[in-house]
Amino acid sequence: MPPAASALATLPGDRNARLAALYEPIRSVVPPADWALFADDVEAILALKRERNAVVLAHNYQTPEIFHGVADIVGDSLALAREAMTVEADVIVLAGVSFMAETAKLMNPSKTVLMPDMEAGCSLAESITPEDVRLLRAAHPGVPIVAYVNTTAAVKAEVDICCTSGNAKRIVESLGVPRVIMLPDQYLARNVAAETGVEIISWAGRCEVHELFTAADVRELRDAYPGVTVLAHPECPPEVVAEADFSGSTAAMTDYVETRRPPRLVLLTECSMSDNVAVRYPDLDFVRPCNLCPHMKRITLANIRRALEENRHVVTIDPAVADRARLSVERMLAL
Repeated sequence: MPPAASALATLPGDRNARLAALYEPIRSVVPPADWALFADDVEAILALKRERNAVVLAHNYQTPEIFHGVADIVGDSLALAREAMTVEADVIVLAGVSFMAETAKLMNPSKTVLMPDMEAGCSLAESITPEDVRLLRAAHPGVPIVAYVNTTAAVKAEVDICCTSGNAKRIVESLGVPRVIMLPDQYLARNVAAETGVEIISWAGRCEVHELFTAADVRELRDAYPGVTVLAHPECPPEVVAEADFSGSTAAMTDYVETRRPPRLVLLTECSMSDNVAVRYPDLDFVRPCNLCPHMKRITLANIRRALEENRHVVTIDPAVADRARLSVERMLAL
């Protein structure tokens, strides 16, 4: 189901009524004073989307005023990669980080893809280069290389297939080999190795948000909140995943909440994820240990608006790189 912004953007009627309808679901996570500051940008973005036949794709880590206020498509990296292929729009604004915008462009070469802030990077994507991949391939001839989507297009162009945190286990098992190179997230690689029994040669990359969680944090949460259900992202260290009740991608976490409905829970991932899920399940008690992603938080309503007004910043990829990188993503999506 699309966010409220999609349904309300074209409704006739009073501006205040439209904005009030958008605000109502998120009033528990966005204070009224903040919404008053956001309102002009929200209204302008809704109008600009209509004028430019544009859509906003927002990752689960975006703040609620973006996620629920102006986004047309929301989800994790896999969902955004899939949906980017089917959007009927001339312009895609990617409210996320730079590798996501590159992936959207890979899958939509004829569309204009805008990145509100080109400095919105990713510690994982920045941890490895195409040359690193070539050296790994030379050191381990014949071993297939799986790249997490949290990589640049140039790195994707050097590997055999991509994966996300939601499908990494399935991708590794689909290769049918006893040994795989998986990069760049060493914790995701170790967690997948534990799940599959496949020997995985990993890289030394880490997510600067998820690496901060510790097993001691989980134990302290259980002491402070008896009966709490702990959900951990697989980018967390393996000892954290071992202490959790469930580990999965942001989409898998959302599915778990929807189907299991634990009365008190904690999501060990980026802060805004809890806010966005809590909007849908106001009857559940979300404990919120907070690790912010500084890159995700570079995306704001103001720079989404400027991106649409000024056509900034247009994402481009060298065609020779794009053709090879696209194959790696398409192989993933085919599974």
